[in-house]
Amino acid sequence: MLSRANQLLRTFSTSARDYYQNKLKLALIGQSVFGQEVYQHLQKEGHKVVGVFTVPDKNGKADPLAFAAEKDGTPVFKFPRWRVKGKTIPEVIDAYKSVGAELNVLPFCTQFIPMDVIDNPQHGSIIYHPSILPRHRGASAINWTLIHGDKKAGFTVFWADDGLDTGPILLQRECDVGPNDTVDDLYNRFLFPMGIKAMVEAVQLIADGKAPRIPQSEEGATYEGIQKKENAEIPWDQPASALHNWIRGHDKVPGAWATIDGQMVTFYGSSLLEGSAPPGEELAIKGAAKPGLVTKNGLVLFGNDEKMLLVRNLQFEDGRMIPASKYFSTDDLSAIELTVEEKKMAEDIKSIWKGILTNVAVLEDTTDFFKSGASSMDVVRMIEEIKQKCAGLELQNEDVYMAPKFGDFIQLAVRRHRGEDKEEELIIDYVSKEVNNMTVKMPYQCFINGQFVDAEDGKTCDSINPTDGSVIAKVSLPTVGDVDKAVAAAKDAFEFGEWGRMNARERGRLMYRLADLMEEHQEELATIETIDSGAVYTLALKTHIGMSVQTFRYFAGWCDKIQGSTIPINHARPNRNLTYTKKEPLGVCAIIIPWNYPLMMLAWKSAACLAAGNTLVLKPAEVTPLTALKFAELSVKAGFPKGVINILPGTGSVAGQRLSEHPDIRKLGFTGSTPVGKQIMKSCAATNLKKVSLELGGKSPLIIFNDCDLDKAVRMGMGSVFFNKGENCIAAGRIFVEESIHDEFVRKVVEETSKMKIGDPLDRSTDHGPQNHKAHMEKLLKYCETGVKEGATLVRGGRQVCRPGFFMEPTIFTDVEDHMYIAREESFGPVMVISKFKDGDVDGVLERANRTEYGLASGVFTKDINKALYVSDKLDAGTVFINTYNKTDVAAPFGGFKQSGFGKDLGEEALHEYLRTKAVTVEY
Repeated sequence: MLSRANQLLRTFSTSARDYYQNKLKLALIGQSVFGQEVYQHLQKEGHKVVGVFTVPDKNGKADPLAFAAEKDGTPVFKFPRWRVKGKTIPEVIDAYKSVGAELNVLPFCTQFIPMDVIDNPQHGSIIYHPSILPRHRGASAINWTLIHGDKKAGFTVFWADDGLDTGPILLQRECDVGPNDTVDDLYNRFLFPMGIKAMVEAVQLIADGKAPRIPQSEEGATYEGIQKKENAEIPWDQPASALHNWIRGHDKVPGAWATIDGQMVTFYGSSLLEGSAPPGEELAIKGAAKPGLVTKNGLVLFGNDEKMLLVRNLQFEDGRMIPASKYFSTDDLSAIELTVEEKKMAEDIKSIWKGILTNVAVLEDTTDFFKSGASSMDVVRMIEEIKQKCAGLELQNEDVYMAPKFGDFIQLAVRRHRGEDKEEELIIDYVSKEVNNMTVKMPYQCFINGQFVDAEDGKTCDSINPTDGSVIAKVSLPTVGDVDKAVAAAKDAFEFGEWGRMNARERGRLMYRLADLMEEHQEELATIETIDSGAVYTLALKTHIGMSVQTFRYFAGWCDKIQGSTIPINHARPNRNLTYTKKEPLGVCAIIIPWNYPLMMLAWKSAACLAAGNTLVLKPAEVTPLTALKFAELSVKAGFPKGVINILPGTGSVAGQRLSEHPDIRKLGFTGSTPVGKQIMKSCAATNLKKVSLELGGKSPLIIFNDCDLDKAVRMGMGSVFFNKGENCIAAGRIFVEESIHDEFVRKVVEETSKMKIGDPLDRSTDHGPQNHKAHMEKLLKYCETGVKEGATLVRGGRQVCRPGFFMEPTIFTDVEDHMYIAREESFGPVMVISKFKDGDVDGVLERANRTEYGLASGVFTKDINKALYVSDKLDAGTVFINTYNKTDVAAPFGGFKQSGFGKDLGEEALHEYLRTKAVTVEY
C-alpha cells in the first residue's frame, strides 16, 4: 500500500512539474469581460498573474477584470492615467515595477501605456488587435473591416512597439465575413471566443520560447480614424452595398445616422434587399436623393445605383428604439392626440385602478400595480371591470403582468383599442403538393424570430422524395450568420421577451394548444413525413405524429409542477437559516435531430426544453426538414412569442457546427451517430462548456430463449429489426437465439418476412417503404456485401428492389460470428443479424451481448420471470424490453449507456436535462 502511495506521489509530482514548467509571471493591462476571460484562462493554464492594471471603478462598480482579480486576491491597480504631458507618472511606474512581471499581456486596453512600461518586462508586451494587421490599424479596425466590405475579418496578437499597431506579429486568425454581419456578430462569433484562446496560446508560445516575431509590411497597411457619432452620418451618394456596409459597420456603436424631420435618427439592422421595391409610405431623409419607404418589414433605402437595402430598427435622439416599420405610428401617448372615446377609456381605467389601490394617495404613471399591494385576484377584478366599463376593449390577465405600471398599462390599452398591437401577419411562401388526396402546404425557408426568411446568401438544397427520387422543395440552407440571428432571437426572447416573464401555467397552455394543432393537422403532417422521410403513412400517423402529440401534452402538464426543495442545514448561532433550491431554465438551447423520425425526435427534445422555460434553436436533418418547418408554422398559430422557437434546416458542417460552438447557447441536445456526437462534445467543451445530452448509435442485443412464446418472439423480433424500415435507433442490431429453437426461428422469420409488402408508403396496405435517402441505401448494400465476404449466410434479401426510389429488401443473415463487422456495427436499416448460442448458456450469451461499446437498448424473450429479471439486471443498456420490443412511452425515460450517449429524453428525467439547480440560503 505504501509503495502504491509513493508511486502515486511520484506520478503527481511529475505531472505537476510538467504542468507548471514554462509558465510566466504576467502583468495584465486592460479591462472588460474580454480581459476578465483572458485573465481566468491564463490562471487555469498555470501562469501567475502578479498584477492587474485596469481602469477605475465606474459609479462604484469595478470593471469585470478588476472584479475577477480582486476576488482571487490578485494585486489590482486602477490608474486613471499612466502619464501626464507625455511623461510617465513616477508613482505609477513604481507600482507597476513592484509586481516583477516577465511579460505584459494587453487583451483589451483603452489606455495609452508608456514605452518604459511596455519594454520593462523580460519578454516585453503583447497586444490583441481586432484586424488582420497591417490592414485596418487603429481603434475602430473592426468597424472599418465592415465599412470597406472586406470578405475576411480576424485578429492579430502582436508585439507592442512605439508605433500605432505596427509591432511584429506573433499570431493571426481569420474568419469569413457574412453579407449582413455586424460588429456584434463578428465579435460574438469569432473575435471574442477565438481571441481569448489565441491570447492564451500566444503566452504559452512565449513561455516555450517558440513565439515568432514577424515584421509587419507597410504594403496594404491602412489607418482610419476612430469612428465617433459625429462622423458616422451616412454619406448617401453611394451604391446600396456601400450604404449597407456603412450602416452595419457602425452597428451597434457608434451607430450610423441621418436627419429625418429635423432630428438625428440612428439606423440598425441593415440587409441588402433583392427584387422590386415593396409597397410602403415615403419618408424624406436629408441628403438622400430618393425618399425611403416605410414598409411592413422595415425601412427600405435606395443607393445611387437604384438597388435597395432594408433597415429594421430606428433609434431617436431621446434613446427610444422602434421597429422601422412602425415609424408612422407611435407608442408615446404624450406625442399623439387621444380621441374623446380614448380619453374616456383612460379615465375609466384610472378609476378602476384607484378603486383597487385604495392605499395609493396619488396615482401616477410610475405607480406599479403589484408593488402597491395588488394580488392576482385584483388582476381578475381589474380586467373584468374594464370589460364592463370599456366595451370592445379586449384585455387579458397576462397584460397586467406585462405592463404593471399605470402609464405603460394605459398605453397598452390605447394601442389595443386601435389595433396596433396585433401580431404581424405570418407570411409563408409555401410549396404545395397534391398528394394523398389532399393539398399539402409546406414552408421551405428558415424560421427565425417568428418569420420565414431565406438564407442570407440565398442558397438552397433539394429535399428528395425517397419513393421516386423527385424533388419536393428547394429548402433554404442557413449560413453561420443565419444561425447567429436565430440564437440572438432566442436569447432576446428568453432574457427580455414575454416568454421569460410568462407564468408556468400559461406556458403549459401554449404547449397544449400546440399539441391540439398538431393533432388537427395530423394527416397533413403524416403525409409530409411520408414523402420526406419514406415512413409508411400508417406508421407516420400513429407513431411519428401520434407520439409527437402525446409528448407535447405530457410535458405541457409538467410546466407548473417543476419544484425545488427545502434543505435542513447547520445553523450559525444565534441566527437561523433557510436553505432552498430552485429549478431554473438554462437559457437558449440548441437541438440537433436525425432523419429517421423527423417530427417525433423534434417533439422528444423540444417539448421538455420548452416546458422547462427555455428557448430553442432546432436544426432538423438536412434530408428531412419539412415537418419541422410545418411545426414552426403551427407554433405561431398556437401563440408562441417570437424567438422562442427557431428552426434552421441545413448542414451539420455549417449550422450544426456553429450551434455547437456558439457562446450564447447553454445546452445542446443531439440525436445521431456516435462519431458526430463526439465532435459535438469537443466543440461544446472548447467554447463555453455548454451542457450536452447525446443519444447516439446502438447495436442493441435481443436474446431469445427456448422457453419463449416462439410465435410472439418471431413477430416481435421482426418488429425489432424491420420497424420503420430498420431506421430505428433501438433496432435489435443482433439477435441471439438459443440453439434448440434457432432453425425454427429462422424458418418462421424468413416465411413471415417474405409476406411483407414493399411499395408506396402512402398505400395503406404497404408494410415496408423506401430507405430515407440514396446515400443511406448504398451504405446498406455495402454493409450486406461485407457480411457475405466475411462468411455470414445471407438467407434473404441484401439487394435493392428493382423499382424507382430507394427501396431495400428486408434482409436476414445467419451464422454470424462475434468478430464479423455486421456483428459489431450498426446497419440502421432492415438487416436482421442472427447468432445462435448454446442451450442453457445464460452467462455466456450475456457476455457476448454486452461485448459492445454501445448500450442503447436490449431485449429478452422467456417465460421464466426469474431468468428475465436476471438477464435484465446484467444487460448493459439504458432500456431493457422483456417479452416485447419498441415499447416506448412518453412517461418512461429513454437514453443510452457507454458510447450510445448520456442524458435522457422523455419522462420526468428529461426535464432535468433542461434545468439547473440553484441553492439559496437566507439568514434570519
